[in-house]
Amino acid sequence: MLKHLQEFSKYIAIAGFRNVKIEDVDAFLERARNSVGKNAEIQFFDARLVASWQHLYFAALNALKAFENKENISKSLAVEALLYASAQRQIRKATELLGVKKGLKDIAVLIIGMSADEVESALNAVSKVVGGKRDDEVLELSQRKKAAIREVFEISDAEIEATANGKTLEKALIDLVIERMALLATER
Repeated sequence: MLKHLQEFSKYIAIAGFRNVKIEDVDAFLERARNSVGKNAEIQFFDARLVASWQHLYFAALNALKAFENKENISKSLAVEALLYASAQRQIRKATELLGVKKGLKDIAVLIIGMSADEVESALNAVSKVVGGKRDDEVLELSQRKKAAIREVFEISDAEIEATANGKTLEKALIDLVIERMALLATER
């Protein structure tokens, strides 16, 4: 999915991959970043804890806003997006929680760039490095993912009930994850 963020004059791409083989995380990340070059920022996520494309979309928005307001924690826009997506203030914790790990099969990628062409080109380059099968379904909420996301983001039954108000469980869960990211912004 490609989106234009007019407010920031940026474009983002969010994609999922299935059946990825990551043996050496550092080597994997280096190959992926080298394939993209300097025209785009790239961040990978453990797709098992991504609450839909909206989760990463709002992480990107919050990261861009943090840089715009000079409230960023990280020097990198990509790392800032990881911090927001994980709702963590510490890079190490964010990476442990939502970053890619050895043996991970399903991953999500967020690419941020200045033009649609740059972002699409970066996604094509990353696709070759990642291997596996491009499948955005890994971003969607499954029963297993719902339970894992609730645990990691410490979302209670009461919060789900209070937020649901006619929404589906999936929509309520996505809203609560986005709320966790928004709360991170207020803590800065």
